[in-house]
Amino acid sequence: MPEISKITTQKKSKHRFNIFLKENEQEYYGFSVNEDILIEYYLRKGLFLTAEMIEQIQEKDESYKAYALSVKYLSYRMRSEQELIDYLQRKEVDDTYIGEVISRLKQEGLVDDLAFSEALVRTRIQTSSKGPLLIKKELTEKGINATIMEQALSLYTFGKQFEKVEKLLQKKLQASSKKSRRQQMDSIKQSLMHKGFTFDVISEVLNNMELEHDHDEEYNAILFQGEKLVTKYQKKNSGYELKQKVKAALFRKGFPADLIERFMEEKLSEH
Repeated sequence: MPEISKITTQKKSKHRFNIFLKENEQEYYGFSVNEDILIEYYLRKGLFLTAEMIEQIQEKDESYKAYALSVKYLSYRMRSEQELIDYLQRKEVDDTYIGEVISRLKQEGLVDDLAFSEALVRTRIQTSSKGPLLIKKELTEKGINATIMEQALSLYTFGKQFEKVEKLLQKKLQASSKKSRRQQMDSIKQSLMHKGFTFDVISEVLNNMELEHDHDEEYNAILFQGEKLVTKYQKKNSGYELKQKVKAALFRKGFPADLIERFMEEKLSEH
């Protein structure tokens, strides 16, 4: 039966210790343990260890290392259970120890998918322009199950979505544009849907907003678009045909009929 001949502190970690064993007058390196394991098993010089005891100590130490690795990973920010599992697997931790560590961390409240999901939803509401559908996608990628996900997303109420969409829409409308009002609105709707907002909340905001229609601004847009179209089409067309092509193109771009007629009279009368 091997006997502990000496215990030394590791150079790179003062909380880990090398255990040297002696058997038949031959000393050799046995294994290493964390400080807590050293104390728990009261490892000391002169202690005899059976093969079963050594195996048990090493298994306990492997579990402890997985736990310490997890706690360090969690210290940077909250993680979902799946994120932690993926991390430990990348670190080549045995699945047996991963299960033990996850159970322990859940009991200690360090891994809680509902708390994690609710915190993520609150953060995205406060600091991003993401809608609920994008946040749902993010939670799915982090391994959150459907029940917890829906519970967390309930924090993103219709009222909060409405406020967010309204602010985003107003901001975009304030920006100068060379597009027709209809094109601007279509572009804004598409942008909001890409951000993860539903058509229902976007429509509700639009229905409740009093959108001022600046004809002067839109006429500047039609001048810009119309002159580009004239330059494009007059290479191969002239007269009535040129006017019809320009007029049709402006309709497709969403400009109102009165502004199109004004442009045609003021800018294409010479053609």
